[in-house]
This record gives sequence, structure tokens and C-alpha cells, in this order.
Amino acid sequence: MESNPYFSTRGGISSFQQSYGYRGGNLGAFPVVRLRGLPFNCDDLDIYKFFSGLDVVDCLLVNKNGRFSGEAFVVFPSMMQTEFALQKDRQNMGRRYIEVFRGSKMEYYHAIAAEVNSGGATEHEYRRGSPVSRPKKSFEDKDQMEYTEVLKLRGLPYSATKSDIVDFFGEEFGLGEENVQIACRSDGKATGEAFVEFESAEMAKKAMCKDKMMIGSRYVELFLSTPEEARRADFRSRQ
Repeated sequence: MESNPYFSTRGGISSFQQSYGYRGGNLGAFPVVRLRGLPFNCDDLDIYKFFSGLDVVDCLLVNKNGRFSGEAFVVFPSMMQTEFALQKDRQNMGRRYIEVFRGSKMEYYHAIAAEVNSGGATEHEYRRGSPVSRPKKSFEDKDQMEYTEVLKLRGLPYSATKSDIVDFFGEEFGLGEENVQIACRSDGKATGEAFVEFESAEMAKKAMCKDKMMIGSRYVELFLSTPEEARRADFRSRQ
């Protein structure tokens, strides 16, 4: 399995835990909840709104057999916020009430592994974002899909700048910093994701050759995206 930036450790604590302030103790008490009963047209923005007032660190929506299952994992920066999130159990999203219950560290890490590991086919597939924008795993599948001029990058170093991303693609793609949008949480911290707008869909397709190449010590995954998904990410960072 290729080195996974989510699982890299320092002194037994993962870089993910370091980034979000986890300081050890009971590793079973990981700040994640699991949602069930979500509308099938739900996306991550709906979940951010459902937990309005709390700081959502990450949101993974679960697919089963290629279709959204109505379940998700949501990670918070602390166990205290997780306790507040659990109080949302059986509150409504639209016309549906949502079950909110404790998730485990291993369930969440399994979800991350299934998404990051291109060979990690399991009974459940996981996605971040909208059901219609979820790309398939293999480069061959990506090559068959319909492109827009926007690509999504995931796995960036948290310190990555717009200039770093422009340099990652190189001069042949004619990018400037104005073509790069780095996704941030509501507190201004980077999420490790970014959106890049190319001159055309054909240029974006050509740029997929950079999939799984390195920026610093991390490999970066590229996904098909849309201008709408980029706008949603920008909206979240401004909340």
C-alpha cells in the first residue's frame, strides 16, 4: 500500500490527530460521530448546516454498491464538540430525522483507507462531497468520465500555498495563483484540499497525469470536480 499521509505517525500519534489537537489518552475516544438516515440527495454542505455552531473537521459520505447509502462520518476537533453533536440525534434534515451515534476511530480510518488507497475495494465505498461528483478510483475510469475545467486536489500539505500548487503542475498548464482555490475550514485552517481551474476541460484531462505525484512528503490525489463544488467549498470557508 502506498504511503498514506493520514496515517503517518510521530511518536504513535497520527499526523491527522496532531493537526486537530488530539493529545493522546484513550485512543478509542476519537471525536467522530456516525450519521444514518440522510437524504439521498444530501451533500457535505447539508451536514455542515445540520451541525451549525460546531466545527466540522471532516465529513465522509458512504456509498454502497455505487450508490449513496444515507450514512456519513463526521469528525470534530474535540470530544466535547462530539458530545454536542450527539445531542442532534433524531433531529430533522428536511423531512427526515437523522440518527447520530458514536463512531469509532477504526471505522473512520477504514473509511479514509478505502478512499485514499486506489486498490482498496471494499463492500462500502466512501466519498467526500456530492454523490454526482464522486469519481471512480482508477485512472482508466477517470479517463472515461466527462471532464470540466476544474480538478480537485486532496492530500496537500497543510502548509501548501497557491504558488506551490502552480509549481506542482508546471509551466505547460499556464496556471497562475488566480486559478487556485485552497479549501479552508471556518477557522481559516487548510483542509488539505484545493480546486484548480484550467483553461479548458481538455487541459484538465491532460493534467490528470499529475495524479498521485508528490508535493513535499505527500502524494496528491486528483479528482474530477465542477465549478459548483469549488463554489460550495469557498462558501464553507467563509462561514
